[in-house]
Amino acid sequence: MSAEEPQDDSAEDDDLRYFVRIGQTDLDGTKSVERSLSDMDGIGKRTARIVADAADVDRMATFGRLDDDDIDAVIEVVESLEDHIPAWMANRQRDFYTGETSHIVGSDLGQKRTHDINRMKMINCYKGVRHKRGQKVRGQRTKSTGRSEGTIGVNVEAIKEDMAEEAAGEDE
Repeated sequence: MSAEEPQDDSAEDDDLRYFVRIGQTDLDGTKSVERSLSDMDGIGKRTARIVADAADVDRMATFGRLDDDDIDAVIEVVESLEDHIPAWMANRQRDFYTGETSHIVGSDLGQKRTHDINRMKMINCYKGVRHKRGQKVRGQRTKSTGRSEGTIGVNVEAIKEDMAEEAAGEDE
């Protein structure tokens, strides 16, 4: 395309929805269905592909250009996701309180995660104690990484400055 040729995208943009709302999450309507769904908490690339297939929607189609019926089908599949994915793929297997397996998406996922961390802190399990102290929880190295305090190792610049000041004091 050359710079002189104007693009007439206004006719194409009339039917484009820039935001598609699923639950309490606004998804980008300018992206493909698969990419837009993967921006939602609790849905990754693989789950987004399963959602698109279950809703009989082209996963590479622009999400904002879909018909209302297709968008409603995608929303319905996302809300009942545990019926469309295998149990090993669910993000909430054998829930502590209910014992059920479910797949949580959106802002509910963050709330459940915070609730679980607070429960671990309250019962003082190992992971809860690590969360309380602000240390690494999943077995990562802590000897050389994750330090939040001051300088690591020797501050060579400060030593050189001190030596230069001492040498200047001795010369006078």
